[in-house]
Amino acid sequence: MAPRKTINQAQAAEIAVKALGLLASEPERLARFLALTGLGPETIRGAAASPGFLGAVLDYIAGDEALLMALVNEMDEKPEIIIQARDLLAPPAAGD
Repeated sequence: MAPRKTINQAQAAEIAVKALGLLASEPERLARFLALTGLGPETIRGAAASPGFLGAVLDYIAGDEALLMALVNEMDEKPEIIIQARDLLAPPAAGD
C-alpha cells in the first residue's frame, strides 16, 4: 500500500486557485457559484483576497460531486487531495 500523500498550505492554495479557474472556465458554473455565495463578477477579485475564500471555493466544489470529479480529472489527482486541501484552508468547525 502506497503511503498517503500529504500537502502543505501553499499546495492547498494552489489547488484552490485551480478550482476557481475551473469554475470561471464555464459561465454556468461560475454563475451558480456567484449566486450561491452572493458575490458578483465585480466583487469576486476582492473576495478572493479575503481569508477563508479559497477554502470556501473548495468546500463548494467538494459539495458537488460532478465539479469535484471535473477538478480531480483536470488536475490528475485523487478526491482525497482536494478534501485535504479544503480542510487545510477551511478546517471543519468543532462538532463537524
